[in-house]
Amino acid sequence: MPSLSVQLYSIRDAVAADLPGALARLADIGVTQVEPFDIVSDPEGLRDALAGAGLSAPSAHARLGEENERIFEAAATVGVHTVVHPYTPPERWSSAEEVDAVAGELARAADAARAYGLRIGYHNHHWELASRIDGRAALEHLAERLPPGVVLELDTYWAAVGGEDVPALLGRLGDRVRLLHLKDGPVDEDTKAQLALGAGAMPVAAILEAAAAELAVLEFDDYAGELFEGLAAGRAFANALGVR
Repeated sequence: MPSLSVQLYSIRDAVAADLPGALARLADIGVTQVEPFDIVSDPEGLRDALAGAGLSAPSAHARLGEENERIFEAAATVGVHTVVHPYTPPERWSSAEEVDAVAGELARAADAARAYGLRIGYHNHHWELASRIDGRAALEHLAERLPPGVVLELDTYWAAVGGEDVPALLGRLGDRVRLLHLKDGPVDEDTKAQLALGAGAMPVAAILEAAAAELAVLEFDDYAGELFEGLAAGRAFANALGVR
């Protein structure tokens, strides 16, 4: 089973208001790993705040592009091992040529990242699955064109919103998926309807059984309840399935 982390975007307002306090609250509910979404603004401050809360950040989201060297330097400072590109616009998934171009960009980033001891990953939304190329999800086309060192962080909820049977998709993608985003809800695009892990329609146990991932990251894109309580409930559900 993968180990468990929490995407800090879930508690972005608390992070903006008081980073050390927000991290301490996560530690208080038993979280030991987090996935930051901003490592470049103050990498030294983030590193120190993580250490102060007893947390590590094995992965982080960062929009790759023109500032890759700055991103990689920040990741090395924070102690990140995998830098995950979190977003590519929907229009880039409509043709094989565009997806091939995305694969090339990720491959070049991976080449540069190796000098910093870093790995590159890609995180999906729903359009990478809803878009079809030769009858298959565009994300599968991407996976075939990535070099071996580039991994996928499959957002399981958005994959389901994109129309996929997520355990079956994980079976096809195999070892390419090294990280997961776990979230729950009614499986639609309304982020405010998301629920604590285990309280919605996602087949979480089957997803974990099908995955070859090393890290599972809890996330809310949005949540109508109290965020830390929702994360605590999701963590407890994941723990009961063997993810710790």
